[in-house]
Amino acid sequence: MDEQDPSQLRISDSDRHRVAEVLREAAGDGRIDLEELDERLEATYAARTYADLVPITVDLPTQATSGLPVHPTAATPTPPVVSDGHTAERHLAILGGLERKGVWTVPAQLTVNCVMGGADLDLRQAQFAAREVVLVVNAVMGGADIKVNPHTHVVMEGTGIMGGYSGPSDSSPPELDADSPTVRIRGFALMGGVSVSRRP
Repeated sequence: MDEQDPSQLRISDSDRHRVAEVLREAAGDGRIDLEELDERLEATYAARTYADLVPITVDLPTQATSGLPVHPTAATPTPPVVSDGHTAERHLAILGGLERKGVWTVPAQLTVNCVMGGADLDLRQAQFAAREVVLVVNAVMGGADIKVNPHTHVVMEGTGIMGGYSGPSDSSPPELDADSPTVRIRGFALMGGVSVSRRP
């Protein structure tokens, strides 16, 4: 018997209300204008499945992000930023896995789609193709585990739909400074999860 596609499951009113709250917060922050808010709210309340909701908020964070802190510290090793024209990569893990660790180059934008599969991305020894890199990680009944070192900024902007994004706060680590690269993590988790941990 064929398994039901989770993205085609029917949504509830509470699901619609959660998405509407994300939209109202985005409008309050100036991320979208009032006309876009009206259009997206209309689409939200007309949505029938989880797949209908994904495009509505995929380009929005679930919570406002504040400016990155700058902490004066002694010289500390930070992941090197290289300019090698390495701008974008896309990977798909279906009923399987993707693993990156050790010394490798994180492109300016890395997109990973996990469908009933997983991704293990270890950025602790990686080089970065830009001062700020964007990881778009979408997990559908799958998951991703991302590791960064103490000298890397992390900005979480993912949307969880019967799933979740979890990661460290940049409000306290003294190792972060103005030269630290930034990893901005976006995407959605549909009945799946994306976790980010900061480790030595």
